Amino acid sequence: MIQVTIPGWRDLNIDTVLMDYNGTLAVDGELVEGVAERIKALAEQVEIIVMTADTFGSTPDSLEELPVKLRKISAGSEAMSKRFIVDEFSTLTTAYIGNGANDEKALSSTALGIAVIGTEGVFGPTLMAADLIVTSPLDALDLLLHPKRIVAGLRR
Repeated sequence: MIQVTIPGWRDLNIDTVLMDYNGTLAVDGELVEGVAERIKALAEQVEIIVMTADTFGSTPDSLEELPVKLRKISAGSEAMSKRFIVDEFSTLTTAYIGNGANDEKALSSTALGIAVIGTEGVFGPTLMAADLIVTSPLDALDLLLHPKRIVAGLRR
């Protein structure tokens, strides 16, 4: 579990991290270099679920050796599917990392929402739904691995 007190905001007790795959952790279906190592380290503290419609057909292979649960979702109803998955977990102890239009509602309904502005960009309303915004999946994962960075970004 990741526990951190954010002065002027709230205490976070994160036990689950939900992540979008394409555009967030991966570019053109391939994991960004350094993501695998960070996921392995993070999985020692929390449960990790990666969600994808598997646009490029490479997600299962890319995640095969990693300590994550893969949740494939149907193309065309991604936003609703992701929100339903979020609802399976306590929104008080779940963090979400995403970038697309289909991540907006999921980001805004968890204890901590992190938007990634990567090579695909980020959907404007998704950006506004996030608690923190970073420019790479490595930065997003590092926030969780080094929680004082979360404090630095969110303290009031």
